[in-house]
Amino acid sequence: MTTAAYTPRREARSHFIPLRGLRYHAHVWGDASLVTPTRPPLVMVHGWMDVGASFQFVVDALRAADGFDRWVIAPDWRGFGRTESPGTDSYWFPDYLGDLDALVDALCPDSAFDLAGHSMGGNVVMSYAGVRPARVRRLVNLEGFGLPTTKPHHAPRRLSQWLDELQAPQALRDYASLHEVAERLMKNNPLLSADKAAWLAPHWSRLGDDGRWHIQGDPAHKRANPMLYRVDEILETWKLIAAPLLWVEGDRTDISKWWGTRYSKEEFHERLSVVPAVERHTLSPCGHMLHHDQPQALALRLAEFLGA
Repeated sequence: MTTAAYTPRREARSHFIPLRGLRYHAHVWGDASLVTPTRPPLVMVHGWMDVGASFQFVVDALRAADGFDRWVIAPDWRGFGRTESPGTDSYWFPDYLGDLDALVDALCPDSAFDLAGHSMGGNVVMSYAGVRPARVRRLVNLEGFGLPTTKPHHAPRRLSQWLDELQAPQALRDYASLHEVAERLMKNNPLLSADKAAWLAPHWSRLGDDGRWHIQGDPAHKRANPMLYRVDEILETWKLIAAPLLWVEGDRTDISKWWGTRYSKEEFHERLSVVPAVERHTLSPCGHMLHHDQPQALALRLAEFLGA
């Protein structure tokens, strides 16, 4: 039996805007008429192989927790969702910063805003808040752990890996039905409920001319970045963050599955200590996709933090 899809409490509208030569897409809840000095726009940016629609459950729960509607903007990063791909064979982290800067300059240029990011998006918002401190009123990082420390002697191997991957075609699996897409989402995240998976499936994928459902992500995202992750440079940026920071993680997130013994939560929290003002929380039971696993609990934290 097919599971009924989740029913949104706040309907998003699609907004397309030209940014840096691309046709960018954002999910938008509300509009500028909802903005007040204590409720600025809330910009939420997603992680790798995700889409802006992914925040729907938190947006709904935030309305209940706050008791009012807020203007929320959740773009699809370049090469994800309904935003155009630049047609490149590699993606570069600084471009996400450039896209975010262009987006907020276009949609909310006259005031500071609240900024939240999940996973890869969490890494983007940390850097952005450091280099544009006057623009960000409140900052939220949802499991944007960064990456393991690299050393100069890692560079030749990384460059070689990148060159090899440029020569190899990249592909993402396609699916016969939305039901199969929803099953894949629940396999990726066992805490994701069937109704939420059914709702996410048509946002996470699109129906192709071949009658199959294709993930809305450019396969080129799978290629390694040839540039090393330089922790010292990242931390110098984090030191410049002026906004209060809310850090939230899930109790079931095991980063050793990604990096083994090369990087631990303890090391991340040591890095986080360079940020001037940090509030830390752990949600339970909750994994990496905490905006799916615990949207109500996350919304309560957001309401308290953004309203402080």
